[in-house]
Amino acid sequence: MDYRQYINGTWVGANNGGTWELVNPATEEIVDLLPFGDGSDASAALDAAAEAFEAWSHTTAYERAAILLRAADLIESRAEDFASVTTEESGKPLSQSKAEWLSAPNYFRWAAEDAKRIYGRWIPSRMANRRIDVTYRPVGVVGLITAWNFPVYNQTRAISSALAAGCTMVSRPSEYTPRSAMLITACLEEAGLPAGVLNLVNGEPHPIGQVMLDDRRCRKISFTGSTRVGKLLMDGASRTVTRLALEMGGNAPVIIFPDAGEMSTLALKGLTAKVRNAGQVCVAPQRFYVHSKVAGEFTHSAVEAAQAQIVGDGRDPTTTIGPLINSNQRDRVEKIVAETVDQGGTVRTGGSRLDRRGYFYQPTVVTDVKPGSPLHEDEVFGPVLPIIEFGSVQQVVEMANSSEYGLAAYVHTRDIATAMAVSEQLDYGMVAVNDWYVATPEAPFGGMKQSGLGRESGAEGIHEYLEAKTRYFGGIV
Repeated sequence: MDYRQYINGTWVGANNGGTWELVNPATEEIVDLLPFGDGSDASAALDAAAEAFEAWSHTTAYERAAILLRAADLIESRAEDFASVTTEESGKPLSQSKAEWLSAPNYFRWAAEDAKRIYGRWIPSRMANRRIDVTYRPVGVVGLITAWNFPVYNQTRAISSALAAGCTMVSRPSEYTPRSAMLITACLEEAGLPAGVLNLVNGEPHPIGQVMLDDRRCRKISFTGSTRVGKLLMDGASRTVTRLALEMGGNAPVIIFPDAGEMSTLALKGLTAKVRNAGQVCVAPQRFYVHSKVAGEFTHSAVEAAQAQIVGDGRDPTTTIGPLINSNQRDRVEKIVAETVDQGGTVRTGGSRLDRRGYFYQPTVVTDVKPGSPLHEDEVFGPVLPIIEFGSVQQVVEMANSSEYGLAAYVHTRDIATAMAVSEQLDYGMVAVNDWYVATPEAPFGGMKQSGLGRESGAEGIHEYLEAKTRYFGGIV
């Protein structure tokens, strides 16, 4: 495939002739030279999306579903080939890239079918000669800005719901992983998506974002990324009262009670979930609160599990942990660990970068982590597992809720009363009990507090791309 921007049904270069050197984070080698545009590309894409909206929004849910279902089949049949592209640009192990691609069809299929169930409702009136109903219409043109950590999933969950609801889109994937988004777009084009319904631009984030914020025809922006950038979008959205969906990261607590089960098994599963995609996962289990009765056993097993990991190029099938996305991210992880150690933390294994090309960092376990230290307060986004001991339910709930983030939380116990009470008290949008993964097409995904606004996926995800309209019919005899 000739990887380019996609505007109004045509694969094009950047208006300014700009290019971006795409780097494999495992080798630091340039693997592709891609178009890299600016606000003028975004303006052209938004013009196309606005022009296409009238026709697309008036197609039936069944017509839109047919295209999404064909795209799902195409993606599924090519998942293995696409996975190698994602691994080359993101660094994640090939098995994880393939799993991400195989999950994508599920989001298209769910949205395609759920859009057929946007029923509206009839409201009984208190007046005999009045009728009231509620109908739904697509919100309009949607701007999509996504992060590099899940270049397929982050695009798919928004595109599937928005297109199914009847919206048109301008997508701006991360410049670190744009080819995955281009492959999704190519499959939708092949499936019969009309020109202008989905447009893709790759370029400078600030000017592209400003075009989305300043153009009144862009009625919503869906964003995945940092809290800092999310707050900037909130400020900018006031200019045109643009609707926002923000997924801005997390610092997920994991609460492990003494009755949770075999600690060696639990530590292995927890470490595996923690280092998935080198820890660069917004919902990754982050702060491991382990009851003092089992902390020693859990720590020993977690160290063993970390030392058993194979760090390397994601294209090697034996690799379990790939590189971080770039040198800045690796430097940030190093700094967080070093500052936590300065404040009393103890590195039990790992704790440094690998002496080789690529942005690699060792799988790391740190104990004696204190509230207030960087490993406790910050979103690490790296393969680092901090352990904090606790003694009582009240103590651990207070520590878990102390974060400014509120995306995901994890509770492990075999006591149903404890599971129910603690999960209810946690200020998080998603709580997993005796489970490690919280993303699926049929359930809403999103957080509380500074982790964001709105929801993706599930029935709630479809309605995020709709406006409710209430109609009053008077004078009914």
